[in-house]
Amino acid sequence: MRSKSMLSLPDFKAKKWIIIHPNEGQKLSIKNDNIIITNEDNKILLQISCYRIFTIWIVGSTTITTVLMERSKKFGFSIFILNGNMKTIGHWNASTEGNFLLRKNQYNYDGLDIAKLLVKNKLSNQVDLLKSIRKKDENLKTAITLFSNYQINIDKCDNEFILLGIEGVAAKLFFQHWFKDFDWNGRKPRSKRDPMNVLMDIGYTILFNFIDSLLDLYGFDKFKGVYHKAFYQRKSLVCDIIEPFRCIIDKQLVKAFNLGQVKEEDFEEIKGQYRLKFQKNKDVQRIFVPIILERKEEMFLYVKCYYRSFMRSKPINEYPQFQILN
Repeated sequence: MRSKSMLSLPDFKAKKWIIIHPNEGQKLSIKNDNIIITNEDNKILLQISCYRIFTIWIVGSTTITTVLMERSKKFGFSIFILNGNMKTIGHWNASTEGNFLLRKNQYNYDGLDIAKLLVKNKLSNQVDLLKSIRKKDENLKTAITLFSNYQINIDKCDNEFILLGIEGVAAKLFFQHWFKDFDWNGRKPRSKRDPMNVLMDIGYTILFNFIDSLLDLYGFDKFKGVYHKAFYQRKSLVCDIIEPFRCIIDKQLVKAFNLGQVKEEDFEEIKGQYRLKFQKNKDVQRIFVPIILERKEEMFLYVKCYYRSFMRSKPINEYPQFQILN
């Protein structure tokens, strides 16, 4: 069988991201190395070869079998168990965990150049989105100029705490202007104080898990980052690699609100916290999943290039860059 770490772009393009909703009566079974998804009336919704699966996400309460776990290892696809808000409950990892040379490089690396590259890439995408706003007032023009100064300061930065500070200030300025028309009250991760933050958490979580699956292809220790430092049970490397791609979710959020795909009545407020109504979970997934699939090849090539650059200790200008507007 072909090594999973040698997956080519054509191979990846042929693979599918499967999302199952057991709470709606959907069931998963296996027959002759095929995954079969049926509805509550036992009508087949999908039948697909395990060879063609990239990752399976099961959203809601379910029971998984050892047969499914065995097929995951054999055919190299990961399995995520998530709740209705796409928060990860469990993850069955199908990675090439034996890539000890890669992990040795990870543990030996102690520089700041890759972290600076990731943050600069994130900021370049943020400023590109700000520049795409048609009506620019003086405050927005000033913000765009400030981003140029932040980029210069990153180049001069020699301390990870200063780098974190620059990223934090830039993010606050970006959100303030990008979400200006949506009663933005600041980024409050996991606090669920308004619908926008709830949706942002969901979107970022979906993106996070997709990148997690991409890193599985190479055998990275995902708890060892280059920017986000080691912290108990935090996948710091996924936190690193997601940074240039966050703007995919930010851009999609504005589009979804402008198109009326999400509304205030889609949420319920309980003890000061907003929560997406259960029946709206699939609608929100339809907002984020297609845009990630639209950019999945770019993400795959980014992670593949990152892996090769990291393994070969290439100069920083040979590491990948992601552009939100292309």
